[in-house]
Order: sequence, then C-alpha cells, then structure tokens
Amino acid sequence: MVIREHYLAKIRGFYESDLVKVITGVRRCGKSVILETIMNELRTKSSNIIYLNFEKSADLLKAGNASELISYVKKNKGEGKCYCFFDEIQEIEDWQIAVKDLRLDNCSIFITGSNSKLLSSEFLTLLSGRFVSFRIRPFVYKEIKEYCKEKDKEIDVTDYLIWGGFPGRLEANNVSDTKTYLTDLMATLVINDLIKRYKIKKQVEFKRIVNFILESNARIYSIRSIHKALKGDFDGLAATTVARYIDYLKQAYIIDEIPQFSTKTKKELHFYGKSYNCDVSLNSLLVEGNRFDLDHNMENVVYNELLYMGYELSVYNNNGKEIDFLAKKDGKSYYVQVAYSVMDNKAYEREMSAFDGLDQRNQKVLITTDPIDYSTSLVRHINLNDFLLMEEL
Repeated sequence: MVIREHYLAKIRGFYESDLVKVITGVRRCGKSVILETIMNELRTKSSNIIYLNFEKSADLLKAGNASELISYVKKNKGEGKCYCFFDEIQEIEDWQIAVKDLRLDNCSIFITGSNSKLLSSEFLTLLSGRFVSFRIRPFVYKEIKEYCKEKDKEIDVTDYLIWGGFPGRLEANNVSDTKTYLTDLMATLVINDLIKRYKIKKQVEFKRIVNFILESNARIYSIRSIHKALKGDFDGLAATTVARYIDYLKQAYIIDEIPQFSTKTKKELHFYGKSYNCDVSLNSLLVEGNRFDLDHNMENVVYNELLYMGYELSVYNNNGKEIDFLAKKDGKSYYVQVAYSVMDNKAYEREMSAFDGLDQRNQKVLITTDPIDYSTSLVRHINLNDFLLMEEL
C-alpha cells in the first residue's frame, strides 16, 4: 500500500482536533486508503476507533440515518476520545446532524465523500466553520513510481498519459484489464453517482454532454458553445440544462474548471473557462481505436501535477494568445506553456510566441516531451519526464 504522505502530512496535525476532517475527491481516487492509513497510525495509541463504510449494505443497516448513527457510536465507543471514520457518508440521510452532535461528544471525526455537497452552504452553516477539508486526487506520476517500486512493476510516462492515475487500474496486468476496470469506473461515476442521484430522465442527452465534456479536456469552452454544438441533435435542449449537467460533473469531482485571466482587463473572464478531467483515462476511454489525444492529455496531466505541487492556476490570455497556465505559489508566478513537441518549426514558433510581450519578472516555462533542450535566455524548457519528478517549478 502506497503511503500518500503528501496528503497525510496535511491531515496529521488535526488527528486530535474536534474539527471535522472532511476528505473529498472523485470515487476510487484513494480516499478509503487514506482513512485506513490514518486508522493504522492511531491504533498505535488507541483502540477506541469506529469505522463504517456506507457503500456496504451491512454498515448501512447498522446506521442508515442520523439518529441511528448517533446511537451506534454512543453504544460502541469506549472511554475517552473516540476516533470515528465514516466512509462515503453522503449515503446517510441527514448525516450533517449526526456529525454535529458527535463532534461535541469527545469524538474526532473523519468523513469521506464523492460529492462536493459535503461542503455545501447547508453543511457550512450547520458546523459554523468547525471543519477542515482535504481534496484527494488520483495518483500523480511520482506516486505511480512509488507504487511500481513496491510492486516491482514498470509503468512509463506514455502509459500515464493514456490511462492516468486511478490507483485501482494499476493492479491490472494488461491493457484489456485496464480498460475493463476503467470502463466499470466510468459507468459507476456517470450512472450511479449522477443519473441515479439526480434522477436524470433525459439520459441519452446527459451521456452525450458528459462524453462531449470529457473528450474536450484542456480546452476553453462556454456553455453557449457546447449548447450550440449539441442542440441540433436534441430538440428542446436548453442552455440551462447543459449548465446544470456540467455542474453535476463538477460536484462529483469528475472535472475541474479554471478561469481565464485577461491581460487587457486585468481580471478573470467569467464567461469562459477551461475544463480538465480529474484523470486523463476519462478521455482515453472515449477515443476510437488507439488515436489517443496525447496533446490535450499531456496538458491535463501537467494541470494535475501542478495542483499536486500546490500551485493556484488560471489560463492566461496574452492579448489573444493563450498561455496554458499562470501558476502562482508563495508569491511567485510562472507562465507555463505545454506542447507535446515543438520539434516542428511552426509548433516552436506558435508556442514560443505566446510569451511575446510579457514582463520579465515572472519566469516563462515550456514543457514538452522533446529530448532536446530548447531553453532560451527568456524561456526555460523542461522535458516532461523531468517535470513529473519535480517537487516545484
């Protein structure tokens, strides 16, 4: 089991706190393993631990609503501080009420969930800020390398660009098994987590919009452009419906959206955003044959890696020329451009010209798969393999 110290280091200081520890992220990204690791650490000093996984029917029968959950904990906890772990707690009716009461009864509470409504305004009001949240994501490449070392396996960068970092898929021994696992996961995310949860009746339209978004990772989009592209196929499809369906994807942590920053207005442009999949496999599953979209998947991978490194990201509009990321951290800013290759002269000019006219106070970075160093006096070129092993830019 890979010990995900990157996340544990952020959570560990709250083990004894009465703040509710909210651990969120897309389904099967490794939240349950994080809980298991925390429980193992706490078992070295206490046996007063309660764990319930509400995806299991047996645990739902033990505590299917707030009242039953409170009663179950009170009945089963020992003397002193009790450490309570509730996995996928959104399956419990009125779980917020139970959590509020239990945290006042000498319980240190850890909860996980696959829906951003865990952090809804209702929850925030009920707990009055008495919580801390941690977003868990699928493996980045450094974590995959750690897994491979433990399992004596080899997963190269190209494999990562295609099939991503969902931990469960790394157990597969061939491409066929990998696709089977990820296809099952996709069905769980779309059908169980979205169609059933939101009682979506127009399932054909919904699946088409979902596929459109997942295939369009690492691209600027607007609700209007998506509606225009699809309305011809579906009579009566409203732009508000498209917006609502996209919001469902965000709530389930399946996609992220980052804003576009305009150099002209010096502010964010709220009508346009850029969409990134939580994992590039969600794009690769939708392509025909082996025509994988490595260009956009690579940008998506760089996005996930920069987030892991702790950067705040936006798209930068440099007088009409798009720079993939304006990355900010600890008072430093970087302009980051991503291209699979710039060996072709036209590609080189296109990517490098995006930096034209920018001030010299912030570093300019170009990330490609090219083995040749294309660094200049103004632009630092980083090979993707090297970037994936960096702790920061």
